[in-house]
Amino acid sequence: MTFASAIDTRQSPDECLASGEYPLTRRDLSEIAAMIYADAGIYLNESKASLVYSRLSKHIRNLGLKGFREYCTLVASPAGAAERREMLSHLTTNFTRFFRENHHFEHLKTDVLPDLLARARNGGRVRIWSAACSDGQEPYSIALTVLSLMPNAADYDFRILATDIDPKILSLARAGAYDGNALETVSPAMRKQFFREVDAGGRQKWQVEDRVKKLITFNELNLMAQWPFKGPFDVIFCRNVVIYFDEPTQMKIWSRFAGMLGDNGHLYIGHSERVSGEAKSLFDNIGITTYRYTGKSGGRRA
Repeated sequence: MTFASAIDTRQSPDECLASGEYPLTRRDLSEIAAMIYADAGIYLNESKASLVYSRLSKHIRNLGLKGFREYCTLVASPAGAAERREMLSHLTTNFTRFFRENHHFEHLKTDVLPDLLARARNGGRVRIWSAACSDGQEPYSIALTVLSLMPNAADYDFRILATDIDPKILSLARAGAYDGNALETVSPAMRKQFFREVDAGGRQKWQVEDRVKKLITFNELNLMAQWPFKGPFDVIFCRNVVIYFDEPTQMKIWSRFAGMLGDNGHLYIGHSERVSGEAKSLFDNIGITTYRYTGKSGGRRA
């Protein structure tokens, strides 16, 4: 199934599915859905009409366009390539928080990192991938977990790759400055050790220390495109992302992750997600949305 087929325009394509300042018709939604699926694998159907309207209507007004029909024409044209990327940013969900689904970080700390840190101390290579990092709270949480066990981890061949499809959200991740309420799930001791208060245009923010940032590389990446690396990764976090894909796309992504993990590598996924398709036989489910790769890595190296 594709986005285009998820919305049946044979059923009154000009019917209004969401309204306000501009009408959003079934035809408009179908075209937007087809583009967002082709670009990012995100699956939209008619139940998302209100979400699409709320995310895009203000932007359409700011562009000085007459409505969704004119907007669809723009983003489908070569001249609208930049706006098409902007549309993706508006429709991407970026909810996150430090130590979200904390059981993953507890498992990482107690069951996974001791062996990885020992390997690093002995001159080995360790790689962790945060595959949909949003504004950085996930990879920073990983880094804080690592540094709580080995404060000088950055002195070794231990690196965290953090990627996201949205360049705007990546700029926030690289900056690493957060409002106080974002740090509610960070312990006072960890906040004191790894953050500092800064004045950001009259607003107090908490800035991640450079020694935390040193562990992380942030790069733009579309999970549906070619991946410019070969692995292997020891750990992959990809949580609450694949749920937005249709089933065939989910199965493809799980298989691609399997191909990126080293022997006994770990995969952490979202609370509503489950590994499916051919990749299911390559993983053992060892905890709540926690998987260990049991296939062969074939000696892959980045």
